[in-house]
Amino acid sequence: MTDRPPRRPGARAWAALALVLAAVAAVALVVAATGQQRAPQPPAAAAADAATPDPAGDTVTPDAVPAPAAPSQAAPVPAAPVPAAPVPAEPVAAPVSLEIPAIDVRSDLLRLGVSGDGTVQVPPLAPDDRAGWYERGPAPGAVGPAVVLGHVDSAEWGPGVFFDLGALQPGDEVTVAREDGSVAVFAVDRVERHRKDDFPTIAVYGNTDAAELRLITCGGAFDAGAGSYEDNVIAFASLVDTRRA
Repeated sequence: MTDRPPRRPGARAWAALALVLAAVAAVALVVAATGQQRAPQPPAAAAADAATPDPAGDTVTPDAVPAPAAPSQAAPVPAAPVPAAPVPAEPVAAPVSLEIPAIDVRSDLLRLGVSGDGTVQVPPLAPDDRAGWYERGPAPGAVGPAVVLGHVDSAEWGPGVFFDLGALQPGDEVTVAREDGSVAVFAVDRVERHRKDDFPTIAVYGNTDAAELRLITCGGAFDAGAGSYEDNVIAFASLVDTRRA
């Protein structure tokens, strides 16, 4: 009696194996996509010059610019504002909420002050992540640079309110609702990315002749040792309209 040769897998077996491999690949893609999320990043801006003129014509060297706050998990940490002469302007009502349709952002606005080290406060990390307005600066719609901060993400809660800030394009609309029922409408001028140790303090906080807005979050590479991102993403916008809600 002779031994029979081993049977080769038939067409059905190969088809079943192909389906299993396709399913495994699909699962791997989903795991990779959800486990490796990274916020959109605008190109890195050029480093600041050794000396930067301020709006009054004086010169501010890097040593004279207040330092950023100590690194913390995913927190936007812009430098404290450089003191400047107030700009005469008509007062406007305080902001209460913010919408950015292009990146599907809708957020109530917290009020932020200054931390004990003299740097701007950041919103608390929470599951209902919200942006915050720096209330010691101009209100959105008043002459000058209104500043709003928000987290990009957190290890515990995932993507933050400003996760997609780096994806904004010139012309995208930002609306800020205010306590008196009015709405300030801004258009994005540009989006930049700067190292936190080279934060463009004058460009963000310096006096302007018109009503402007700055939206700030974290960006760049994540420094696991420090528990913080290395850069800040900043969207610059200008007032284009004021209307009733």
